[in-house]
Amino acid sequence: MGTFLTDALCMKHEVALFDTDVKRLRFVFNTQRMTSLEEIEEFKPELLINAVTIKYTLDAFKMVMPYLPKECILSDIASVKTGFPEFYANCGFRYVSTHPMFGPTFASLSDLSTQNAIIISESDHLGKAFFKDFYGSLKLNIFEYSFQEHDETVAYSLSIPFASTLVFASIMKHQDAPGTTFKKHMAIAQGLLSEDDFLLTEILFNPNTPHQLEQIQEKLTELLNIVNKKDSQAMLELLTKVRKNIA
Repeated sequence: MGTFLTDALCMKHEVALFDTDVKRLRFVFNTQRMTSLEEIEEFKPELLINAVTIKYTLDAFKMVMPYLPKECILSDIASVKTGFPEFYANCGFRYVSTHPMFGPTFASLSDLSTQNAIIISESDHLGKAFFKDFYGSLKLNIFEYSFQEHDETVAYSLSIPFASTLVFASIMKHQDAPGTTFKKHMAIAQGLLSEDDFLLTEILFNPNTPHQLEQIQEKLTELLNIVNKKDSQAMLELLTKVRKNIA
């Protein structure tokens, strides 16, 4: 996502990219490459977008903060915001927190009109204005949520499909003649498992995820009981309810 954001911003803004791994700086366009913290200090950024995996996001902020001008706005794109409100409240910088709700696996980066982005409502107003303009230029559908609302939404919209797909993939075996539904599920599983392990982990370690998993577990138990009893009426009622859910 860091490289994607660099490409999307570099035509209208002066952009620099810093990474501790020099190899990651190879394929960027119209962008200043940085390998030392002193170069960040010389660049004097007005906005710093932290695109490292959530495991290292706060540490990355702390590493570069001494080299930033005080007027710089900090920004993250983390998929889970646990601990971020407390960090921002004490960091001494203005901030804007967002979450582009798409990735290169399933989204067509040339057409993002069906994709969404979340901007955290507690963010600095100038930072929010910048990302509303930027995400709007990408034709993303923009939503504004609080930190808490964001993590609750992510737990529902990402944790449930992630967990369901992992359960499906965990019991798979090779099929010589797979059906259409099986092939569609397998394509989703292959796409999900091509994602970075840290990304999958951070989504599933969202504090709101356990409640969603418990709901999946309850529904699986209910379905198992219906199947074991061959209860046609209960199955009909379940299917009717499910169809209403997805209508």
